[in-house]
Amino acid sequence: MGLRDALFGRTKQVAPQLDNIFALPTAALTLQSELDLVTSGQAGLCFKAGSGESTILSDADIMELLNFDAEKDSISLTTDDLGFKWLVVNDPTIDGLVTKIHAANTTMVEHELGPRLLCAVFGFVAATPPGEGSVRLVYLLKQGTFYPFAPTGPNERDNELELRVKSFLSTDLVIEKDLSRWMALWNVPVK
Repeated sequence: MGLRDALFGRTKQVAPQLDNIFALPTAALTLQSELDLVTSGQAGLCFKAGSGESTILSDADIMELLNFDAEKDSISLTTDDLGFKWLVVNDPTIDGLVTKIHAANTTMVEHELGPRLLCAVFGFVAATPPGEGSVRLVYLLKQGTFYPFAPTGPNERDNELELRVKSFLSTDLVIEKDLSRWMALWNVPVK
């Protein structure tokens, strides 16, 4: 960033940090052994629709760019109630989910869509229902950190479970230290 940018209030976009996501399969083993949580078979990548200088605007453009076959790869695009786009991936293994989400992240960054990327979300559910509840591990792409989100209702969350997940995963994952960034993601299309 140069002096002119500083004077006119322009800031440089933060590049997404993609590689910390590969620690998730190890963390999934910890979640299973300590809290009886297993992958739900779903993950999602959240990004801003249509912002930036790119000409890639439509769902078809994004699917073509990512080179995913929607049926074969069990991938879909949806828009949430706040207008954010979600690439939802279905795969029975955490390794498959991580690989597909990382591939989508990398492709978008390579095509200068990195500033659009917001977060990735991985779903975990009780292996033995009802268990303690479900958890979404949210990966903040700009920070390269994770945080747990445990919704229990339309606008309620289980903070105790979130803190327990944090305590068990703090050696496996880079956990977001700033709790104000542990945002509630209501109506996320990831179970």
